[in-house]
Amino acid sequence: MKNIQLQYQGFLNTPNLWLENTIFGMQQFQLLNTVLKANDLNNSKLRLGKLVERFVSIQLKEDDSVSILAENIQIQNGKRTIGEIDCLLKKEEQPIHLEIIYKFYLYDETVGATEIEHFIGPNRKDSFLEKLTKLKEKQLPLLYHKQTKPLLQKIGIPAETIQQQVCFKAQLYMPYSVKKATTKLVNPTCIQGYYYYLNQLEQFADCAFFIPEKKDWLIYKPNPNTWLDYASFITEVKLLLNQEKSPLCWIKKPNNETEKCFVVWW
Repeated sequence: MKNIQLQYQGFLNTPNLWLENTIFGMQQFQLLNTVLKANDLNNSKLRLGKLVERFVSIQLKEDDSVSILAENIQIQNGKRTIGEIDCLLKKEEQPIHLEIIYKFYLYDETVGATEIEHFIGPNRKDSFLEKLTKLKEKQLPLLYHKQTKPLLQKIGIPAETIQQQVCFKAQLYMPYSVKKATTKLVNPTCIQGYYYYLNQLEQFADCAFFIPEKKDWLIYKPNPNTWLDYASFITEVKLLLNQEKSPLCWIKKPNNETEKCFVVWW
């Protein structure tokens, strides 16, 4: 239960990736911060994305101005699933279609020409722009799909009365060479640290290290039972980098100060 609490607190501490509706005209939903109770979450086998959806659900249920109409709705065309609507809710009687996203992005100036294009996934398999495009062109339009109509008729709410909003949180990591990061479009408080190449880690030879499992990437203050020494850490990191995996890591310095970072293979 302890890690679930830390994961939840990490989720709460993560800011929205942008403020108001400044990116692609998408409005950010404002969540109410709540305490996670022991019986709120007893399934620790959820993947990170589904875990985040559960965290949002917990917050929505604690908000007296919100009533949840439906969650995790699979929209199907015959036997084929064409998409999923994360949540339909009412906030102060206003119907809202809410999509929930939590991402880790690294800033690479060599990708694209704009700030949005520069943010990519740790393994270069996805990007901020790709996710925004998918939201705009696939996930949000699903509300108006003819196969969604029966669901809306069942809950008695016409599609045209529903506002569309997102809960898009993210942790951002800058290249180590960028000493003072500035962003114009995304929320600068999302910047959590740096990413390093293998040859830049020598400066941490006197530090201790920890490589968490993916769900624990949410955690802001780690408390592992064991830390790795530099040699053991480098051995483990090389194995991951050789598989083209960029791990998130914690570095504990001799003064006990901790740093959260990525080590990248590319």
